[in-house]
Amino acid sequence: MEQNLDQFIQMLRSEKYYSAHTCSNYRRDLDKFHSYLQSYELNHWDQVDYNRVSAYAAHRYRLGRKSRTIQRELSSIRSFFQFLIRIDVMRKNPALEVSAPKSDKPLPKTCDAETIDRLLTVKEDSGSLLLRDVAIFELIYSSGLRLAELVSINLDDIDWQQRQLVVTGKGNKTRYLPIGSKAVIAVRRWLKRRVELIVGQQQPALFVSKQGRRISPRNVQARLNRLIQQQGLGQHLSPHTLRHSFATHMLESSSDLRAVQELLGHANIATTQVYTHLDFQHLAKVYDNAHPRAKRKSD
Repeated sequence: MEQNLDQFIQMLRSEKYYSAHTCSNYRRDLDKFHSYLQSYELNHWDQVDYNRVSAYAAHRYRLGRKSRTIQRELSSIRSFFQFLIRIDVMRKNPALEVSAPKSDKPLPKTCDAETIDRLLTVKEDSGSLLLRDVAIFELIYSSGLRLAELVSINLDDIDWQQRQLVVTGKGNKTRYLPIGSKAVIAVRRWLKRRVELIVGQQQPALFVSKQGRRISPRNVQARLNRLIQQQGLGQHLSPHTLRHSFATHMLESSSDLRAVQELLGHANIATTQVYTHLDFQHLAKVYDNAHPRAKRKSD
């Protein structure tokens, strides 16, 4: 790897006639990237993919580097990989579509998995409304749902055998989402009590109000505020905070930005990149391993 770096800098000097100062900047940027790769025991350039370059950009942002600095570093990395393609070391450039996080956008508010666990831990013999509330917020956090998507869910939108949920999001686009085991348990527990609220009614909605009608977004927010107070958390959370937390925790565990884009239903990956202020920790290939509350127990 070091030899390829030397070759690249020599090419900049002899073919592009870059100044010593410019070459030094390129080398500094690439040495930092090289050290990062070595920390993950990556010893060949062809082991680097889009996710790893994206994770590196997030890592630099986490260290407090400005967006402009990260963009310059990514430019150096892109140029280097183009050189590697030229000398037949690489077949494609993994850095082409990676961009620096935009620092002018406010970062989404999130909460940690321990706080969510405190929020959603209630007794099994709690009242029907409390069990409904826990099921609602478990499902939002489990599957990264928008509030509008949550309230629109019908009973037949859940495939219990596959533990999968179908939702219609923005742009009338349908997507299929996995459901973690904690959410499965909570929703099933709620369904046993749902009948208490829809006496004599034909109601397709999964979540209903105490009047037996489809629950409203405003009601969901009010019930979350009530649950926060009841659980003694002392902080403000919104349903969207749980969606943001879902995205954050998935990225921390998987570093797979494109997978999270699909799960969130973002049309443009740039929307998902707001979450790349995180420092990715581990690589996980499947949902069960990546999500803090998705560990499945044997049936």
